[in-house]
Amino acid sequence: MLPSFNSRPQGGGTVPCDERAVFTAVVYVLTSGCAWRHLPETFGVSPATAHRRFTAWTRAGLWRRLHRPVLDELGARGELDWASAIVDAASVRAKRGAR
Repeated sequence: MLPSFNSRPQGGGTVPCDERAVFTAVVYVLTSGCAWRHLPETFGVSPATAHRRFTAWTRAGLWRRLHRPVLDELGARGELDWASAIVDAASVRAKRGAR
């Protein structure tokens, strides 16, 4: 489901990274609250690469496409516990005046 890696047309740059390692690093940053610049070296991915790929994947709509399949897989395994689900909402002040 990950968008394919496209090398730079002008050449140069670095060798493509293992997409699974990059994905793991990105998910670590997103779930841990770690700053991109503090990404541990053990992931084998530079913070700049992880952030650049996160940005590209976000633009490509990856997170929306992954949401349902992940829930389906966890549900099929019996690992989905809706009792611990978190709902996020925002409140906006209503405008005064005519409806």
